[in-house]
Amino acid sequence: MRILLLGKNGQVGWELQRALAPLGEVRTLDRNNGGDLTDLSGIQQKISEYRPNVVVNAAAYTAVDKAESEPELADLVNHQGVAAIAIACKSIGALLVHYSTDYVFSGEGSKPWSEIDSLQPVNEYGRSKLKGEQAIAASGCQYLIFRTSWVYATKGNNFAKTMLKLAVSRSELDIINDQFGAPTGAELIADVTAQVIPATMNNSEKLGTYHLVASGETTWLDYAKHIFGVAKKKGCKLQVETVNGIPTSQYPTPAKRPLNSRLNCLKLERSFGLSMPDWRLGVDRMLNEILEK
Repeated sequence: MRILLLGKNGQVGWELQRALAPLGEVRTLDRNNGGDLTDLSGIQQKISEYRPNVVVNAAAYTAVDKAESEPELADLVNHQGVAAIAIACKSIGALLVHYSTDYVFSGEGSKPWSEIDSLQPVNEYGRSKLKGEQAIAASGCQYLIFRTSWVYATKGNNFAKTMLKLAVSRSELDIINDQFGAPTGAELIADVTAQVIPATMNNSEKLGTYHLVASGETTWLDYAKHIFGVAKKKGCKLQVETVNGIPTSQYPTPAKRPLNSRLNCLKLERSFGLSMPDWRLGVDRMLNEILEK
């Protein structure tokens, strides 16, 4: 099997390099060596030249707040670039694996979103990602779309690293307590992807859109408290003594944030015989790696 991985240096892309390796020959691209999604003809040419069996697109514009002031760039990468990839995949009969987000939903209510719920993004980032999904479907290519949320990885910056940095220098922190989701490791996303691809190539009925997050739910406040608890058990000296919960309304951002980022993964679990692990398992592994450095 020949696999072309786009966005190799991002959080998910980095883990995909490891997870996809046993499946076959993996060629990787980033913005600097032919994987620039703003170069629509260039990305199509790369796909045409390599003629992979599978294209895994982990590249995206992810600056949620900046997207409000540069929606054209967000659309170019997350919509037009994805459309170009999908068309190229259709022309050579390749499977396209793509990652989307809970931001395609309104973020209202408290029920976990299912794949058939209405799509109502509330910010430019969400709108660009939804257009990308729609372009894939319209292309007629074979595809798997994984919607995920609250993604973290040991590589690069993440919420846990930010919280730990603040906790050693401040005695009091204010953290949002009315946004709900499940912290989901890039490692989990990559491993599930690697299991699903062969099953899908052997059964086209499994093509389509799936939700992929860790099980359980939490808030940013309780997520932070969990991080501090693990750090203290490992002997870290934290200065933080008071952690206050605040509503999203007290922490304004350029882009509106969804309060409900819960995603229902039953379709994924039933279709592929998987069981999503509790979010704490991945977070604890990530924290152990961070704190041992």
